[in-house]
Amino acid sequence: MNGIHGKTSRYFLAALMCWVTPAALADELTQASQQQVAPQYNADSQALVDELVADGMPEAWVTEALGQASYTQSVLDAMEGAAERRLRWYEYRNIFMTEQRIQEGAEFIEAHADTLARAESTYGVPAEVITAIIGVETYYGRHKGQHRVLDSLTTLAFYHPTRGAFFRGELAAFLRIAYEQHVDPAELQGSYAGAMGYPQFIPTSYQAYAVDFDGDGIRDLWENPVDAIGSVANYFAVHGWKQDAPIYHLASGPDVLPVELLDELSFNQTSAPTVSVAELSAHGIEPNAPLDSDLPVIPLALEFADGETHYRLGEYNFYVITRYNHSHLYAMAVAELSEAIAERYEDEE
Repeated sequence: MNGIHGKTSRYFLAALMCWVTPAALADELTQASQQQVAPQYNADSQALVDELVADGMPEAWVTEALGQASYTQSVLDAMEGAAERRLRWYEYRNIFMTEQRIQEGAEFIEAHADTLARAESTYGVPAEVITAIIGVETYYGRHKGQHRVLDSLTTLAFYHPTRGAFFRGELAAFLRIAYEQHVDPAELQGSYAGAMGYPQFIPTSYQAYAVDFDGDGIRDLWENPVDAIGSVANYFAVHGWKQDAPIYHLASGPDVLPVELLDELSFNQTSAPTVSVAELSAHGIEPNAPLDSDLPVIPLALEFADGETHYRLGEYNFYVITRYNHSHLYAMAVAELSEAIAERYEDEE
């Protein structure tokens, strides 16, 4: 990697701070961060320019776009602290199962009832599930991210220690989207991981699953909730959502789950269901309501604040939710929030 910032001496920066005005110092540091990812300074960035130009994009446009990007250390730091990797179930649940998020979810359904009904009719995904996804991701469009997507993706593409190749593909997709939709890539904001718009699609998901649900000729997930609703429903449908099928079932089991069973029975996994209800029953984990003994499920053991373990059995639709975010905590939060929103909406009708 041939970035200037990485070679800048800490002593030079300290000296610079002594005689340069704050505004001038900010300009110097911005220039240094841009030089880490600008094509003229970064061989990987230039290689991406060459690739996109070979695919038909104008060289001047791509070069200018990447020249506006800045290396952002906070993006790399944030990647290490994702909530799904550090919180227990009751801590994670408390983020999303709030009175305000439930109430505003019911209001979102009321405000977009016709669009949600059309999405459910077209794709088979319930209105409350679509709403819960948007509620978890961006609080119904209120919080779409404060990072420039261009900065996040260039930083991750060229400096993430293990997933650079993945984010390089996302950066390429993002630049194609911006060019095709005639928007300035430097003006688009999203998450630290480069997710965008109401549903927080990463760029390749935007390309693959975003739909023009209002028929205006533009797939706009940043400002158009109608397109966002249709796109979330389409995403689930393509990933195999089963219409009118359950997401999960309540179950009972031992107060303390033997550690060896966590792996043996594939607890808390985000792969497709493979463990049968009968296998779980043989180890003392029973559904609260009768289920077919051959039904494949995803066994879940969730820790609550009182130290108790609560059990759930995820069906295939639970797995589909994990295609959106590969975390059993995420899928469970979406499932419970969707139930609470549906109940609130029905109560207020």
